[in-house]
Order: sequence, then structure tokens, then C-alpha cells
Amino acid sequence: RFAALGLSAPCGVLLFGPPGCGKTLVAKAVANESGANFISIKGPELLNKYVGESERAVRQLFTRARAAAPCVLFFDELDALAPRRGGDGNQAAERVVNQLLTEMDGFDGRQSVYLVAATNRPDMIDPALLRPGRLDKILYVPLPAADGRASILSTLTRRTPLAPDVNATAIAEAATGFSGADTA
Repeated sequence: RFAALGLSAPCGVLLFGPPGCGKTLVAKAVANESGANFISIKGPELLNKYVGESERAVRQLFTRARAAAPCVLFFDELDALAPRRGGDGNQAAERVVNQLLTEMDGFDGRQSVYLVAATNRPDMIDPALLRPGRLDKILYVPLPAADGRASILSTLTRRTPLAPDVNATAIAEAATGFSGADTA
């Protein structure tokens, strides 16, 4: 689709926004709409206290994604896995970030594995991950507006009988600032 418009698809996307706003749901929808397999990992799940094990887990994850191609590889809580490198002396975190960069740069056929990551704190992620050819598209996922909250409430109560005086629209309008998770 991108080529037909004279555009190139981004190599990866970073979704950011407040907790519970639907970042994971967006990633799942991308996989579903594209007909791709979906592999989801929370950043902290890859971390291991033994030297070299976290890097090995990253390598194995990317190998698994290539084997499952076409695949959307989703990193939730990327900030926990790939914090900014610096002089804080956390060599283990720096090795994990370096391994992630190596794996991202090692993709030959980018169309077979698509990277999506999510965070509540994009400022905490190592900037090297956000350079072109890696997670080069950054998208904000906002809290749902009143009509979105009403839609969520309608979907959640579709099979639940409600009293006739329950007004989902009024509830949604009163729930300003609620996330999709709060609404659920």
C-alpha cells in the first residue's frame, strides 16, 4: 500500500501515551488487520540477573519473530528494557540496548517482521532506538474522548442487561480523563 502512494513503510513504530489508553490494543489491531502473527513481550520479561542471559533472550526473541514471519513483534514497556545509556554504571542495561540495536539493524527483509513498541515514558528510552531504520515513527495514543468512552461502554455492556434509565453517553461524558482501561 505504501509503495502505491510513493511512500516507504516505517521500519518500526513507537506508541506512547498514558497508561491504559490502548497502546497494546493498537499493536494487536495492526497485526490482525495485516494478517501477521503477533508476538508480545513486556520489556522486564527479557531481563535476567545472570550476565549475558538478557542479551541471549533478545536474540532468541528476534529469531522467533523471523521464524513466525510475517510477524508484528511488540515490545510493551520498552523504557524498562532499553533505558537511556549513560554514566550511571548500569552495564547490563547498556548491553541489552546494544543487543536490541544489533538485532534491529540485522533485519534483511523488514517487510517480514514489523516492530511496534509502547511506553508511557518516551523520554526514558535510549535515543538510538528512535533513529531512522529502527523505531522511526513515533505516535501518540491519547486518552479516549467522550464518544470513544461511550463506544467502550457500549461494547462492554452489549451482553449485559442494563436498567432503562442507564445512559452510557452521560456516563462517558462524566468520565473525562478516564482511560480505556479505567472505563472497562
